[in-house]
Amino acid sequence: MTMPGGEESVPTTVDLEHLHRCIALAEDARSIGRHPFAALVVGRDQVVLAVGQNNSMPPGGNPTQHAELRAAAEASLLATPEELAQATLYSSAEPCVMCAGAIYWTGIGRVVYALSESELLRLTGDNPENPTMSMPCREVFARGQRDIRVLGPFLEAEAAVAHHGFWG
Repeated sequence: MTMPGGEESVPTTVDLEHLHRCIALAEDARSIGRHPFAALVVGRDQVVLAVGQNNSMPPGGNPTQHAELRAAAEASLLATPEELAQATLYSSAEPCVMCAGAIYWTGIGRVVYALSESELLRLTGDNPENPTMSMPCREVFARGQRDIRVLGPFLEAEAAVAHHGFWG
């Protein structure tokens, strides 16, 4: 189904499969002590171009190593601009402002996410490890010159499980 302005509103079965994988990867990230976020970049042919898990926590990580940014950056090294424009970034949570910028600049043409930024803020509260900016990725993309299609949130209750009890 397509909404006015060309935005899709219903995920495909394949979209949901990729979101389930992102949610499982986010749970894996949590199990090794990282923030529970994960992302995939999938080409038009359904080949996974890149996988990213959050690595923003010291000592080995840094605050810019969000899952979506890592996956977008890796995919940009492996695919042409034309391929990226046809690719989808799937994420366990709505891309933050920084990650939305990375998606925009790499030219990925579609985003599908599970947990909304507003629900993430409810789960994290004022935890200093995740100072959520409460800026929907659609607003970031709307300010640019590229058309990035966005679907989400979907599977929010399932995606929230990895965050329960994590943020104190």
